[in-house]
Amino acid sequence: MAPEPLPHLETFAEAAERGSFTAAAKHLGLSQAAVSQRIQQLETTLRTQLFRREGGRATLTDAGRRLHGYARRILDLTAEARAEVTGTPGGVTGELRLAASSVPGQHLLPHTLAAFRARHPGVQVRVSVSDTDAVLHEVESGSAHLGFVGDRGGGRHLEFRRFAGDELLLVVPKGHPWARRKRVTPADLAAQPLIQRERGSGSRHTLERALERVGMTPGTLNVVLELGSSEAITGAVLEGLGVAVLSRRAVQKEVRAGRLRTLRIEGLTLERDLFVVRDRRRALSAPAQSFLALLRPDPEAGRATPTRS
Repeated sequence: MAPEPLPHLETFAEAAERGSFTAAAKHLGLSQAAVSQRIQQLETTLRTQLFRREGGRATLTDAGRRLHGYARRILDLTAEARAEVTGTPGGVTGELRLAASSVPGQHLLPHTLAAFRARHPGVQVRVSVSDTDAVLHEVESGSAHLGFVGDRGGGRHLEFRRFAGDELLLVVPKGHPWARRKRVTPADLAAQPLIQRERGSGSRHTLERALERVGMTPGTLNVVLELGSSEAITGAVLEGLGVAVLSRRAVQKEVRAGRLRTLRIEGLTLERDLFVVRDRRRALSAPAQSFLALLRPDPEAGRATPTRS
């Protein structure tokens, strides 16, 4: 006797990837009750629980996580077969929601996004760029499938994977008295008017932890201005409003043009890792899996010193 076919795999996959029966119902154009009934029918067929329902969330059980991989393979193979038989375009479809802090979002993701769009034109991609804390919140809330950040944080359910290295450097305008120097001391930095990122920024976290390791508190810095992006800070430095500690990636164009100079700060470890982050509580959608497959370690930088959580 042939085994009974598994019903409603698409509904299961949507609920698994969105972490919510309500969100899956909205995407599929169904009622929440219909989604619940379909999942219950699938669980009855398999005689095992696939989700834990708690606080309005639907979290996969171990059995559910194992089934998701098979469900996605079946759904993808079905789409491939339909495309082959009917002659209609196939491939990965759906939506990919990414969130990134400023350095990976503006200086690393564009190349991978171009390659992804070339391979998967049927996927609608949405990218938001903010600071690290905001990105982690988007990933935890399910607003983003994947996040790209320069610092660890968030809950225990977040999984971080390094994909690039970075270094922070002191940046001054070309006419600054330090423009011909190669390095300064932390005490020198504390005496200068400093422009820095807002709270929640990964680069700000990295600088503050580096100062604390040499016995200085962030309060010793002479902060004259806080701005929400590296580009805004670069502009303020060029206007002579102060100095800044920024990613070398964010200022490389101005440095090559000779408008900015970079220095190192003695005794401060300002190398860091950049991470791609996901929420383990949700299964990765097919577009997110395909994007991760394209993401390769950055050839421009070696392994950075791990950032402490």
